[in-house]
Amino acid sequence: MIDVSTLTISNTHKHLTEGDFSVRELCQSYLDIIEKENPQIHAYLEVFDDVLAHADTAQARIDAKTHSILTGIPIAVKDNILIQGKKVSAASKILENYRATYNSTVASLLENEGVIFLGRTNMDEFAMGSSTQTSAYGITRNPLDTDRVPGGSSGGSAAAIAMNGALAALGSDTAGSVRQPASFCGCVGLKTTYGSVSRFGLIAMGSSLDQIGPLTKTVTDAEILFNTLRAHDVHDSQSISDVLYASTRDQKKISKKLTIGVPRHLLETEGLDQVVRANFDASVEKLISLGYEIKDITLPHIHYSLPTYYILMPGEVSSNLARFDGVKFGLLKEGDMLLEDYKKTRGLGFGKEVRRRILLGTYVLSTGYYDAYYNKAQNARHLITQDFVDGFKTVDSIITPTAPTPAFKIGEKTSDPIQMYLEDIFTVPANIAGIPALSVPSGFAEVEGKQLPLGLQFMSPPCREDILFSVGKDFLGEENA
Repeated sequence: MIDVSTLTISNTHKHLTEGDFSVRELCQSYLDIIEKENPQIHAYLEVFDDVLAHADTAQARIDAKTHSILTGIPIAVKDNILIQGKKVSAASKILENYRATYNSTVASLLENEGVIFLGRTNMDEFAMGSSTQTSAYGITRNPLDTDRVPGGSSGGSAAAIAMNGALAALGSDTAGSVRQPASFCGCVGLKTTYGSVSRFGLIAMGSSLDQIGPLTKTVTDAEILFNTLRAHDVHDSQSISDVLYASTRDQKKISKKLTIGVPRHLLETEGLDQVVRANFDASVEKLISLGYEIKDITLPHIHYSLPTYYILMPGEVSSNLARFDGVKFGLLKEGDMLLEDYKKTRGLGFGKEVRRRILLGTYVLSTGYYDAYYNKAQNARHLITQDFVDGFKTVDSIITPTAPTPAFKIGEKTSDPIQMYLEDIFTVPANIAGIPALSVPSGFAEVEGKQLPLGLQFMSPPCREDILFSVGKDFLGEENA
């Protein structure tokens, strides 16, 4: 028996190269756990039937010494990232049984390294949600307390790690959809710099906000995956060139200890749980004890982030989801005429939350309202981004809690969309500004006799994921090379 609870990408690579166990044995261990745990947790929508065949191929690479650190590593993939020939539904009925006709760039990069894709994980439908309760295929439960949500929209990916059903996972982050589930499930989640990881082959939600990122057990593992995924891609018009990325990172080398900015005015946010506040204060003290300089800063316009997001995002959703009409792919419900086809297909294919955001987005983009809403939101976005530009002139990283609460109970917030949207209050500014952000486990809250994980979020300037990895590893006590 392989104790997968102790495995990371780093030590698994060492075990595989030293022959402590084979890739097939490793993958079988994960498949056994998934078979046992997934019926209750529902982290996976599908486990791929070619896992062991790919395991044997990876083993041959290891035996021939043509492998990399990721060869043979079992990874889960969110159900909105295309893997050629595999089903991909974005957890929506409108794409039920649709199979990807091409590879996403991230899938190709990982396949080249010999990664084993275990299966596709559950998510909020079209990544619209913060709890993985809007999936058309059923909710996902938090493995640490099955009465509670795992977060969203990448809740299935985070739950897969928390139940030891994957060594790492891919998610997508539009307003916190990697970081908030990481916080709720006690793992590490990275939102990458906008343009650093290709979005080609990611089913779009909000194109100016979406980013693919890893969920892992350690910061080191997140760094390993990021170093493979970060690459210029001609298929993504917003992809950052390798030269620009390298030059940005070289502008300022990491000093021994960094200056951490604390926007304390954000901690007065309505709905911030006192146990989260206490944990954040303790995390600040820990950083001080580690030798970091703590500096209070002000981000004057950041309180506009959530309303700005809920104008920009629905507008982009309305545009992006217009392609799903049943004509070329996906669900088709026929009516008496073409318009009836559209109405039936989209009415039955899209869930309630998706329809809500499409309608809102269509409204803010409509004639007479575009300037009043969408253009003003773009102006607010510029101000928020400038706040971060100014803030990073005096500090190297900015910290906040990842989420305002620990994991909440299933069904607790579904009747009040505004309360659900407030879960993104600390994470959405990074997406608005396009900067990288990292959530790391920061402790636990005792709630109704259960120990629920909490997360601390670090943000850094664009292309400075190296800062996040350095301070994140230091905070968690990982070896920092």
